[in-house]
Amino acid sequence: MKPYVSPQARLREFTVRAVITGTLLGMVFGASSLYLVLKVGLTVSASIPVAVISLALFRALSRAGVRDATVLENNISQTAGSAGESIAFGVGVTMPAILILGYDLQVTRVLLVGILGSLLGILMMIPLRQALIVKEHGILKYPEGTACATVLMAGDARGSSPGGPVIFAGFLIGLAYKAANIALRGWRDVAEKVFGRPFESASVSIEVAPELLGVGYIIGPKIASLMCGGGVLAYLVLIPMIKFFGSGLTAPLAPATMKISAMGPDDIHRDYILFIGAGAVAAGGIVSLIRALPTIWRGLRSGLKDLGLARGAERGAAPRTEQDLPMRFVAIGTVLLLAAIVAAPALRMNLLGAVLIVIFGFLFVTVSSRLTGEIGSSSNPISGMTVATLLLTCLVFLLIGWTGSGYYITALSVGAIVCIASSNAGATSQDLKTGYLLGATPKYQQIAILIGAAASAACMGPILTRLNDAYTVYVPAAQVAPAGLVAPPGQIGPPERVRGEQAGSDPHLYHAWEKTGLAGGPEGKYLVDGAGRAVWYVDPGINGTHWVRPDGSRVLMKFSAPKATLMSYLIKGILGRQMPWALVLFGVTIAATLEILGLPSLAFAVGLYLPLSSSTPIWAGGLIRWAIDHRRRRRPGAAALTPEEQAAESDKSPGVLLASGYIAGGAIAGIIIAFLAGALDRTDARLEAWADAHNPFFNGPWSNALSLLPFALIAGLLYRAGCATLKPPPDAPR
Repeated sequence: MKPYVSPQARLREFTVRAVITGTLLGMVFGASSLYLVLKVGLTVSASIPVAVISLALFRALSRAGVRDATVLENNISQTAGSAGESIAFGVGVTMPAILILGYDLQVTRVLLVGILGSLLGILMMIPLRQALIVKEHGILKYPEGTACATVLMAGDARGSSPGGPVIFAGFLIGLAYKAANIALRGWRDVAEKVFGRPFESASVSIEVAPELLGVGYIIGPKIASLMCGGGVLAYLVLIPMIKFFGSGLTAPLAPATMKISAMGPDDIHRDYILFIGAGAVAAGGIVSLIRALPTIWRGLRSGLKDLGLARGAERGAAPRTEQDLPMRFVAIGTVLLLAAIVAAPALRMNLLGAVLIVIFGFLFVTVSSRLTGEIGSSSNPISGMTVATLLLTCLVFLLIGWTGSGYYITALSVGAIVCIASSNAGATSQDLKTGYLLGATPKYQQIAILIGAAASAACMGPILTRLNDAYTVYVPAAQVAPAGLVAPPGQIGPPERVRGEQAGSDPHLYHAWEKTGLAGGPEGKYLVDGAGRAVWYVDPGINGTHWVRPDGSRVLMKFSAPKATLMSYLIKGILGRQMPWALVLFGVTIAATLEILGLPSLAFAVGLYLPLSSSTPIWAGGLIRWAIDHRRRRRPGAAALTPEEQAAESDKSPGVLLASGYIAGGAIAGIIIAFLAGALDRTDARLEAWADAHNPFFNGPWSNALSLLPFALIAGLLYRAGCATLKPPPDAPR
């Protein structure tokens, strides 16, 4: 294979500006991906958006008189920037489970898991580069990596950034839209209709969010429709059915604590549908993993056979395009990372856990890297690998008698580190494929992604904890535990005050108590006085159930963190024996039925688990993508393209770039709003009061319908952008 830049060429590549630019972009897209995975449990690849923005930034600097970047510098930027999204996915699908297990979300714990897991995944993938990228070139396509290389080569050949203004416009639109919608109370964020008799508790709803519209456009109509189908089954079949058959019960039906007759759609979803969805998601993840078993075996056999290829010749003797980081660096770095994992008190790791990390880590790093080459990073079943890791880890713990809440964090730490390692390994292999096609130096890419991964992982902890704290509600303990709660003396933690928007309501100093059992009140974090009596129940912003504060004000949002909730259910179900298995098996049966029908069950199961309001905007984005792709297939000359070429062309279209901008802009606005929560509480209260009284888009008889108008506007812009084609400027070389 002849690369775009020959091995003998000496272009600027690993420069300070390239690394810094990519690292900063990685942090931005990592933050937006974390926000997205907390809302809907998925992310989209950031490689192409980062590459486009890098091209645009360096091109703008060149017009200002600064030396232009080479194609290899732009490649270093996108390599450093691509790590943020994969780390955010791993952090978002695992670490919020800590809250559901009854423990506090600590910044140091998230920081350690993110940094150690991401670096471990990169180091474990480096020895596989020869086997997967070089030897199997032409067999493993790496769709996103190949598309990213095409974008970088097109930008280099044309002398301009293809689509830079489009993605920046999408970012600004998403940012302004979300700020006007949420911060300024411009219109309702969720349009909803709940039906009465005879279809009682059935409901339809849509969250008019630009980031979810963009996600639907990028993942395409098939997956978007399956997700929405799962939501339709939950909200228009299962919830009204439970209401119909359960309304006559005179007592609560476990696991709920209130009578079904008193429940609304959200209550039924929380107490019953979540467990059904968890079973469906777990089954779908395992099925996707079983399908990949032949690939797993081929990848392991190839990886072990070709592990020595990385040692190769001396660095100075090998061509520039074949120089990897030395194996000694990889081996020493891996050992040091494992030692840090065992030594970190926040992870509660032991020697057995470290051994499981090595075994499952190498297994799923290999699998993830190969699957990324076959089906792309967006379709890579990282969730299934994480479910399998947690199941096997918990079963090992169960066999040796390590049960109960004391081992929850240990099991979760194993699953989280393996999840992040395998996710980041897939991103690393994709970047190395891009570099292979361009003629980049592998060792420089590997250093760049190590730097970018460490920086992106370092910002995950503060962002995750702030998103949780901003929407945390401190509930008087008497409301959730009427009989009163007293913490055992040995379980009282460090002193702490009420934080966030309720900080001014209670200046007293308390002690934290992490309650892990259900007896006497819900599990979770409590603030107790000097005698150990519970004063406040801390309902988290992630997967919390309380929306109204004691003063009557309402939080703007709660994050459902669907896949993290699944992980907590697996751990509690096996080690704590707290799983309502009948509901879980209902979900498993639904997934099995879909597989029998020949439909992929995982996307449907995620939709079953999510609120319907989150699935409908994703479906809307998928419908727009379907309409545009249908129009593209009918244009002259399209019939000569293969389906793969048509898909690649569509993935690089202005519509994908605008959708990526929507995702980044909407998510970053959400994060900024969360960070400002509490600082502008008086202004926020005045805005809400004014909107309630005077804004018909926010509160009025037609507010649900009126809120769809701004959403229809950005949907129309997305359709128009998707119908356009990127053309070189008139003065570009032909």
